[in-house]
Amino acid sequence: MTESEKKTAQRRLRAQAASRRARRVSAQRRAGFTLVELMVVIVIIGLLATVVAINVLPSQDKAMVGKARADIATLEQAIETYRLDNLAFPDSLQALATAPAGLTNPERYREGGYVRRLPKDPWGNDYQFRRPSQHGGQFDVWSFGADGREGGEGNDADLGNWRV
Repeated sequence: MTESEKKTAQRRLRAQAASRRARRVSAQRRAGFTLVELMVVIVIIGLLATVVAINVLPSQDKAMVGKARADIATLEQAIETYRLDNLAFPDSLQALATAPAGLTNPERYREGGYVRRLPKDPWGNDYQFRRPSQHGGQFDVWSFGADGREGGEGNDADLGNWRV
């Protein structure tokens, strides 16, 4: 091999080595995401989460109101059954789950009670009972709504058997 062929072969080897190094460095740089790409993905996820929250939260409120109405209807039915069996209205909702002391005819009280347990309203508060009714019926059963206080509007409005 001549001197010029040796130099040409050395140049070719150096060029191939440089090309391999450049490819390795380039592959290492491409191994991750850029900050801009990550920020774009985070913004898109945030927008999607906002859209989902806007559409789901009102449904949860409607579901809670629906559950409260169903519970009130169940308690109303249990109170009517208690009245038919015992010939009087209960003094409290607790009388639907356990026989109250001082019943005139304890043998008429249904074994196991009229409800297995008293439910809490969807907001974690006790249902209320009042006799006589202040709304034209024989009794009132109600929930104070989301705020847990009497009165209110929207989700905070009282839900009772007079509004079912």
